Amino acid sequence: MDSEAKQNDEEFCSMQCKCQKYIHRRKFQRMRAQERMVFKSGEINIDESRDNKFRLFTDIVKVFIEARWRWTVFYCVTACVLTWLLFAGVWWLILYLHGDLEIKNLPHTRNSTWTPCVREIYNFTSIFLFSIEVQTSIGYGSRAITLECPEAIFTMCIESITGKIIQSLIIGIVFAKLTKPKNRAHTLMFSKFAIINQRDGHLCMMFRVGNTRKSRIIASNINAYLIKFVFKGIDLLDYNQIKLDLKVDACDDVLFIFPLTAIHKIDESSPFFNISAKELLQCNIEILVVFEGTIESTGQPVQTKSSYTGSEQVGAANKA
Repeated sequence: MDSEAKQNDEEFCSMQCKCQKYIHRRKFQRMRAQERMVFKSGEINIDESRDNKFRLFTDIVKVFIEARWRWTVFYCVTACVLTWLLFAGVWWLILYLHGDLEIKNLPHTRNSTWTPCVREIYNFTSIFLFSIEVQTSIGYGSRAITLECPEAIFTMCIESITGKIIQSLIIGIVFAKLTKPKNRAHTLMFSKFAIINQRDGHLCMMFRVGNTRKSRIIASNINAYLIKFVFKGIDLLDYNQIKLDLKVDACDDVLFIFPLTAIHKIDESSPFFNISAKELLQCNIEILVVFEGTIESTGQPVQTKSSYTGSEQVGAANKA
């Protein structure tokens, strides 16, 4: 019995140690993921401060363009409805002060000597419909403005101009989103690891980029940057950026028909020359890779990004 209890205690301690190691490993992985400057998807790992969020209103068109389609449609519809309601309130105030909304002055009860500001107005619903007609230039003909109220004429001019501005912004936003090459960038994929091994008798760091569509990318260019982070605890104090010399498949001209292999030769001029594999694991470094080109079918520029940390380079070398 004592031996069985001792064996159970040892198994329990072994399982507990494994669980603790797994938790520590997951925490380390999450910490390493948070330290990345650029994720594998190309998104930049930078949080905006709360003060900068208020600056979005100064560039609201850019917010609409960068938002998802469902939010862009929601914002555009909301902007139209709010302006219709806003001007409907202005029209209601003008008609109320003029007396057009009194029961004796409504179209079906008023006498022939009363001249309203707007004909065929019964309630707020008809005022809302008239606001839509003015802003969208529909004009069904039954509701029309008269010369009785100068303020109504001024309001009609302002609402008509506002409607044209909103329509122009919506058309520009939709056109910009349709022509934005962001979706095309998602079809350009980088290799999961950057491999460090021997090539042509020299130690080289290599990664690949491929095109998953049949449409070609012309005028291609690949750049890589080594970013060294300086931390104090969990706080980032500073970083250094060094551009790496790359050769694409050992040639100067990039012909992006097949997947490309970008090669960085590790020689005396390379920042990796004095770094061992063990030191590479412990260094707070990241390699930012940027692929740029032009879409052949549309002529628009496209750019996609990815990054490799020190552990991803050594891990790839071990697997190789």
